[in-house]
Amino acid sequence: MYSHEDALSWAGLCCHRVRLVLSEKSIDAHIVSVAQGEDNKDLLQLNPAGTCPTMVDRELALYDARVIIDYLDERYPHPAFMPVDPVSRARTRLALHRIESDWLSLLPGAPTNNLSNEEAKSALVKALTSSNDVFAAMPFFLSEEYSILDATLAPMLWRLGAYGIDLPDSASAVLKYAKRMTTRPGFVASLDKMESEMVQ
Repeated sequence: MYSHEDALSWAGLCCHRVRLVLSEKSIDAHIVSVAQGEDNKDLLQLNPAGTCPTMVDRELALYDARVIIDYLDERYPHPAFMPVDPVSRARTRLALHRIESDWLSLLPGAPTNNLSNEEAKSALVKALTSSNDVFAAMPFFLSEEYSILDATLAPMLWRLGAYGIDLPDSASAVLKYAKRMTTRPGFVASLDKMESEMVQ
């Protein structure tokens, strides 16, 4: 898998999401780190846009974090990151869409973030804090078991301090959830060098 080496970039976050899924599913992968602006010839042959993450499995080249993660969950179904029944799957997909559009979109470098840094930070803190009861309700996000939602939220929450975002005491359940998710062996194993050095 080709992974962006700037952990605080949008591409770095997307790459971490994929690496976390690989790690939580115990899938062996060769990670190739790509620097900002680097023209990697091998990557360009697989993905003409040269974007990360890009993953190769056998003869198949995939890019875009969501596409890769969906493929990995279907190709390597244990443990499953999506519920089995259609209704629960639809609810999980809707929750994932909300996480991406309402929270991840407020991070620095997000393609759809048109706010100033301070406005985006304030909006994200407000959104997460107002969802404190949701984080407190179950051991995982909206679930009794680890899912694609947790694999999406954990890389974001890990980066909050590095982005200069501090959650208030009224977001205590969010902070406890973040600690549970980011101390999992799979999460720790998914960190690259820059991510492992982030101050929490």
